[in-house]
Amino acid sequence: MSNPSVFEIKANLPVAQFDTQEKKLLGFEERYLRVKKRLQLILQANELERWSLMHHKKKITVIGLLSDQYPLAIFHGDVGTGKTANAEAIANRLARDAKIEDAILFKLSNKVRGTGKVGEMGTLITQAFEDITRSIGPGKGRAFLIIDEGDSLGASRSQDHSHHEDKVGVNTLIQSIDSMRKHGGRIFAILCTNRLAALDAAVIRRASIVEEFTRPSDDERNELFSRDLSDMGFSRVEINKLVEATAATGTKPAWTYSDIRTRLYPAAVSLAFPDSPLTVEHFYQAAAELEPSPVMIG
Repeated sequence: MSNPSVFEIKANLPVAQFDTQEKKLLGFEERYLRVKKRLQLILQANELERWSLMHHKKKITVIGLLSDQYPLAIFHGDVGTGKTANAEAIANRLARDAKIEDAILFKLSNKVRGTGKVGEMGTLITQAFEDITRSIGPGKGRAFLIIDEGDSLGASRSQDHSHHEDKVGVNTLIQSIDSMRKHGGRIFAILCTNRLAALDAAVIRRASIVEEFTRPSDDERNELFSRDLSDMGFSRVEINKLVEATAATGTKPAWTYSDIRTRLYPAAVSLAFPDSPLTVEHFYQAAAELEPSPVMIG
């Protein structure tokens, strides 16, 4: 058995917590439908031949070529842009919409890197994938794997500072991704990274889906504030001022979703609690006192 500590999450899907999470994600529906369309070619590979026979009266050549796809998506973008939250919600929604029985979500933790002992990271990665394979069994079970901070496992082997142990880990990760293909789409992995450029080229090349996450635009921050603060009675002008206060300037980037929800909101509430009601001025003050997360480079 693999060490269960390498998984931060191991849960049967669907999970009500992720349903709630989905509702908080701006633009989720559009992103989900886009990703789902591509995923169907992998998750419903058995249906492709039937589709081909129905519409073309034969199995067209391209159907056979699609079997070469790797069951891997890469979600990349700046820190705090919702990559992992979207990955969890997408896996959850896919399991619900497709009425998949015995669907399990696995989320790798950084403990899979081990303690630095020779060969340990490669062994832990192998054991983790073996655990996932056992979980789906010979039946109709499905597994979704989220690899958070994927650049810590899949960093380029050509980097000057790349250690032997890291290179072995990347090799093992690539081999494990390759082995997922033999399960006919029953195991699908989503690798989340802040630094796409740092990933090994072989990992990027294997991704069937590469989805970028960016910091919210002015319109998206407007929607976020309007939704989150709808019960505060703030005017459109006041909301627009918040949008402006969290916009990019000449020296600072725009605020991320995480900056707003996990830093701005608590800071504003702390200025009011426990002696006064929460006002828009508290949000303005918090925005003036805080800095947005720096852009993650490379």
